[in-house]
Amino acid sequence: MNWLFPLAKGGGSSSPAAPLPALTSLQQQKQRQIESLRSAHAAIVEIQKDVEYRLPFTVNNLTININILLPPQFPQEKPVISVFPPVRHHLLDKQGVYVTCPLISNFAMHSDLGKIIQSLLDEFWKNPPVLAPNSTSFPYLYSKPSGMPPYARQGFPFLPPYPPQETNRTIAAVPVAESVPSSYATDKPAAPSYGLIADLPLPVPTAEAVLQVGQNGFTYKMPDVPDTFPELSELSISQLTNMNDQEEVLLEQFVNLPQLKQVITDRDELVKSIEELAKINLLLEPSLEAKRQTVLDKYEQLTQMKAAFEKKMQRQHELSESCSPSALQARLKVAAHEAEEESDTIAEDFLEGKTEIDDFLSSFMEKRTLCHCRRAKEEKLQQAIAMHSQFHAPL
Repeated sequence: MNWLFPLAKGGGSSSPAAPLPALTSLQQQKQRQIESLRSAHAAIVEIQKDVEYRLPFTVNNLTININILLPPQFPQEKPVISVFPPVRHHLLDKQGVYVTCPLISNFAMHSDLGKIIQSLLDEFWKNPPVLAPNSTSFPYLYSKPSGMPPYARQGFPFLPPYPPQETNRTIAAVPVAESVPSSYATDKPAAPSYGLIADLPLPVPTAEAVLQVGQNGFTYKMPDVPDTFPELSELSISQLTNMNDQEEVLLEQFVNLPQLKQVITDRDELVKSIEELAKINLLLEPSLEAKRQTVLDKYEQLTQMKAAFEKKMQRQHELSESCSPSALQARLKVAAHEAEEESDTIAEDFLEGKTEIDDFLSSFMEKRTLCHCRRAKEEKLQQAIAMHSQFHAPL
């Protein structure tokens, strides 16, 4: 059975497994940088092994993803660090996507990538970024940085399969920023300008249930645009051509569309509701200012009470330290020693004839009795401390 289990013990003449190739110096440096990145940031997510990593963080209720792209010759080449969604910050470029700080532009072989990302996060915490307008595109979607070779595609099981689309499908009411050349019509359908990973097929938005989402979370459903217009079907080709050439006629036809009228009506109603809300907000401004001042007064009161509490806590700590068993034992020990010294002084005075025998007996017995009582109390307290420490010692 050696032919079935060639690596089993007693395999006879089975050849040993070939050793793995050793890592080059550049690969070892790259692995050190990746390990530094992982050890410094536990929330790092690996998008593509040894190539792309993502670090999410939240500041001022804004969740930002830091995308770290490692070129093939990293760390000889600088990493490409970008953020999504695009934000406005002095460490980023004008588009608010790529990090252009000196830590990245001066990146060298022996730089620490984990510390660089941590410095970037610290700066974001000190100076929070602001969300840039129209931030809907991801930096690596169909627009990789210059000088970066393409990487192999990887499977992502969490994305649903992309259904095939008909080549002659008509999509209505989808605005197109620029004309698409005919050479672009390949087997792979066009993808929208939003997504997460490059080279992944993404669903194309259609006119069905188009929702416009504002920055405040308000959603607006656009009116359904029909595939055909009955008022235009009765016109001839020449009339349609003339209409297309005359911008005023075409604009008039466009303005008279019921869908556009509905959008204008909805806009006017929305503006009216916003004005009413603004008036209500202005009426609530005095009450808000009064409550704001109340909060400030309460905060000042809280600060004063906190300072007084800390002062009393410090005093309580000092008193508890002075009354602790070890402190009491030390004070009893010192007091017993003082009583013993006083009794010795009285005995020396008696031996020198400075005091009478009756005075000597009364004072010497008093001091000796006090000394022995204090020593007995100190010994009992020491035994109690030893028993208490032994009882509370960990098993």
